[in-house]
Amino acid sequence: MDLVVWIDLILFFLLFALFVYVFATVTITNLHKVYLVFHFAMMLWPFCQFAIKTTGNPMFQLFYVKVAFIDSTILATGWLLFTIFLTGRSNVLQKKISLALFLISAILSLGVITNPNDWFVLPVDGGYIQRIYGPIFWLIVTTIIVYIIISLYFIYLALVSSNASRIKRQVKQVLRGIIVMTSFILLDIFFNVVLDKHLPVIPGLTSLGIFLSAIFFVISIHRDKVLDIVTIAHQDIIDTIAYGILVLDENETVIEINQALLPYLNLRIGDRFEISSILPEGQPTDFMDEFLQTYREHPMKKTQIEFLHTAIHLFIKMDVAPIVVRGVRVGRIITFEDMTELRSLFDETTLQNEILQERNQSLIGIQNELFQTNRKLKEMAITDSLTGCYNRHYLTQQLEHEVMKSRQSRTPFAIFLVDIDFFKHVNDSYGHLTGDEVICSTVEVIRQTLREKDILARYGGEEFIIYLPNTNQSQAFLLAEHIKSNIEMNQIIVDHVSHPVSITISMGLLSINNDFRAETKDNPKTYLNDLFESVDKALYQAKKEGRNRIVSIIS
Repeated sequence: MDLVVWIDLILFFLLFALFVYVFATVTITNLHKVYLVFHFAMMLWPFCQFAIKTTGNPMFQLFYVKVAFIDSTILATGWLLFTIFLTGRSNVLQKKISLALFLISAILSLGVITNPNDWFVLPVDGGYIQRIYGPIFWLIVTTIIVYIIISLYFIYLALVSSNASRIKRQVKQVLRGIIVMTSFILLDIFFNVVLDKHLPVIPGLTSLGIFLSAIFFVISIHRDKVLDIVTIAHQDIIDTIAYGILVLDENETVIEINQALLPYLNLRIGDRFEISSILPEGQPTDFMDEFLQTYREHPMKKTQIEFLHTAIHLFIKMDVAPIVVRGVRVGRIITFEDMTELRSLFDETTLQNEILQERNQSLIGIQNELFQTNRKLKEMAITDSLTGCYNRHYLTQQLEHEVMKSRQSRTPFAIFLVDIDFFKHVNDSYGHLTGDEVICSTVEVIRQTLREKDILARYGGEEFIIYLPNTNQSQAFLLAEHIKSNIEMNQIIVDHVSHPVSITISMGLLSINNDFRAETKDNPKTYLNDLFESVDKALYQAKKEGRNRIVSIIS
C-alpha cells in the first residue's frame, strides 16, 4: 500500500495518542468521561477511512463507509451539545429540543444504514473506495453545516457577554477547533466530491481537520483546565483569599502559589523553595531557631512564626502545615497573613488599655459600693425587715412559678400556714419588743428544721407560710410535727423577763398530689390564691379545735 492509504491510519494513531495523553494527565471527572467518549468517536472516522482501503470486499467497504458517516452525525451533534454546555446555554436544551437533536441523528443514521435506492452512496467500479454520494449524504452535510452555524452563534453570544476572561479563553479555543475542522471538511467535500471528476483524490482532509481540532481540545484541557471543574474552583478560591498561600511538594518544590503572594515572593511554579530565604536577618533568634528546627526535623508537625519583614515593612504571621494523604506526607501548605494593621491596632489598644486601667481602678471601688448597695436594696425588697426571711410579695411571685412547675411535672408539693398561738397575749404581757424577739426566735427554729430546698416567708404579723417542693403528704406531715415539737420545746430568754418564754403554734397543711381545682389551673394567680384559701381554712380549723395542733388536708 502506498502512503495515501496510510494517511488516515496515521491520523487515527495520532488521535489515539491524544486520547491516551488526556486519560493519563488529567483527573478524570464526569465531564472528562463525556469528552473521552466524544474523542473516541473522532477516532472512528480516520480508522474507517483507512479500513475501507484495506479490503477488496465491497460489503466490508460499504460497512466502513456507513460507520464513518454515522459517526459524523454523532460528532456533529456532540460538537453542538459541547458548545452549548461550554457557553453556559444549557437552559436551551429543553426536552423537545433534545429529542429533536436525537431524532435527527437517528433518522440520518437510519438513512445511512438502509441506503434506500442508493440515495446515500453508489459504488464506482464495483467497490466503495471510489463512490458517488446521493441526497442523504448532502442532507448529512447540510445538517453538519447548520449545527456548525448554531455553534458559532452560541460562541458569539458568549464572547460578547460579560463572562469571565477564563471562560472566553476557553470559548475562543473551541472556536478555533470548529473553524479548523469545518474548513477541512468543506475542503474535502469541495475537492473530493464536487471536483472528483476533475482532480485526483486528496486523502485524509477530514481526518486531518478532526485531528487538528482535537489538538485544540487537548490544549484547553491541559492548559486552561477547560473540563476540570474542581481545579477551576480550587484556583478561583485560593486566588480570592487575602492570605498568601504557597503549596510545596515533598521535595520543597513550588506546585501552587496564589495571586496574593506573587507580588512579595520571587517564586514561580516549579521553583525550589528555601524557608530561610523568607525569614529576615537580625531578628531575635530563639523562636526562629525553634521554628526552623521544627520545620526541618519534624515535617509532620504544624508550626508558626510571627516576624517583621524588613524588606517589605510588614509584620507577617506564617503558618506551616503538612499535607498528608493516607498517613504519608506529600507536601506542605504555607500561609502568610499580614498582621501589620492588627499589630498596630494591638499596640494602640495596649496603650489605651493602660490609660483605662488607671481610671478603672478608681471606678472599681465605686462599683463595689454600688454592688453592695444594690444587693442590700434587693434583699430589702424581697425580705422581711424583722425576721430576715422572705416577705409575702416575693413569696407570691416565687410560688406562682414553683407550684405551676410542680403541677406541670406532676410532682407533689405541700404548703404550711403557721400561726403563733395567743401572740396578742405575749405582746400584752411582755411588750412588743419581747413579741418581736419571740417572732425572730420562732423563725430561727423553723429555719433549722426545714430542708435547704424549702421556702419560708412571713405571711403577715405572727403568721408564716412554708412551701415544700417535691414532698408528699406523709413527708410533709412528719416535717410539720418536727417544727411544731421544736417550737414547743424552744425556751426564749428575754432580758427584762424573769423566766423563759415558750409558745406553741397552730398549723394548716395543704398537700397537693393531683391537679387542684382544674378549672383554675391555667391561671397561676388564681391557682395560687385558691391554694392560700385552702391552707388558711386548714389553719382556721386548727385554731377552732383548740390550737397547738396540725390540721392536714389533701388534694
